[in-house]
Amino acid sequence: MSTPSLRRIPWPTMRRSLVAILRGLRPQEAEAVVGALIEEGLEAIEIPLNSPEPFRSIAMVARTAPSDVLIGAGTVLSVEDVDRLNEAGGRLMVSPNVDPDVIARASGHGMVTMPGVVTPTEALAAVKAGASGLKFFPANLLGPSIIQAITVILPPGTVVGAVGGVGEAEFAAYAAAGIRTFGLGSSLYKPGSTADEVRAKARAVIAAYDAAFPPDGEA
Repeated sequence: MSTPSLRRIPWPTMRRSLVAILRGLRPQEAEAVVGALIEEGLEAIEIPLNSPEPFRSIAMVARTAPSDVLIGAGTVLSVEDVDRLNEAGGRLMVSPNVDPDVIARASGHGMVTMPGVVTPTEALAAVKAGASGLKFFPANLLGPSIIQAITVILPPGTVVGAVGGVGEAEFAAYAAAGIRTFGLGSSLYKPGSTADEVRAKARAVIAAYDAAFPPDGEA
């Protein structure tokens, strides 16, 4: 009996490999906050499912976001959540753990997937399951040196993201470790933040990212 081929959705090419994590975002503020982030140059937006009415917010912003911007959900724990995310128009699935069924269902919907990992065993299991990229969490406890050490045993080209307690002040240290993908939560948005506040934070984050990762030819 043949084994079904594994579908792996590649991590997209972005000017800045940053995922904005908007935990606690409410539907009534979703369009303004997400709009500000997109206008400032963010290309991937995650609304965790433990936010108020997350699928409503995702559907609202997915309808209006440019086609090259990833809108999706975090804290995705079940295939049922994946199906609801797909119905809402989400194209990014972020989870706190490695669940092959969840990754496979999301990949089957054509979603970019980023499961959470800590250990080499989890990282390799996520790669085997077809993850687009890996979310090393909590990055502030692991640090760039530990994450870098784990990347040595991963397949070449594996996208490695640092998430949790990481902000613009840490970009340079991670750059030195060869890590250029980040999930940013409170450094961009906290519940109750206005769109103008988020815009100002996004500008600071992008300036720091561009300084740590200058475009080719500008280093």
